[in-house]
Amino acid sequence: MSGKAEHSLGQAVMFRSKDFLKWSDNAMEYLLRKSPVAGSVDFITKDFFNWATRNSLYFLHFGIMCCALEMAVASAPRFDQQRFGIIPRSSPRQCDVLLVNGPVTKKLKPALRRLYDQMPEPKWVMAMGECAISGGPFYNSYSVVPGVDQFIPVDIYIPGCPARPEALIDGFLKLQKLIKKNKKGLLTGR
Repeated sequence: MSGKAEHSLGQAVMFRSKDFLKWSDNAMEYLLRKSPVAGSVDFITKDFFNWATRNSLYFLHFGIMCCALEMAVASAPRFDQQRFGIIPRSSPRQCDVLLVNGPVTKKLKPALRRLYDQMPEPKWVMAMGECAISGGPFYNSYSVVPGVDQFIPVDIYIPGCPARPEALIDGFLKLQKLIKKNKKGLLTGR
């Protein structure tokens, strides 16, 4: 079979199991969104999902230069960013936040954009350090992009050269406040 639903003698519809699961998931989601129950489900679950999202931020650590060292120190016992639910991951498909630091070159730009595109929604971007924000001391270089916000939407800027671990944790706390303020339901989007 080709993986799509096929009619057999015009009487039965045959699916592969993964196709059936996808079809039934889409059908149930459509029915739930169109029913009056959707608003009630959003009202009940919106606060919980917002709390869970902002208190379990998994970030993709994209460190290039000296800010990467400060980012590592923020995970050490002295600063312990994990007590705030801020946990580094290595796969973009498991991350909510893309944390960029260091000068981004024009050659690196497509790879960074691809990482951003691979992250699931909702997702946020943080630019840490002067190099990621504006190119830093390399702003006038022919090969350095003058800021990550030239090709990826940035939500939080963390200034410094290099940015201190306290500034990084403060940036994550600001992101948590931003997430808390922008509560949206999963079904109605309100």
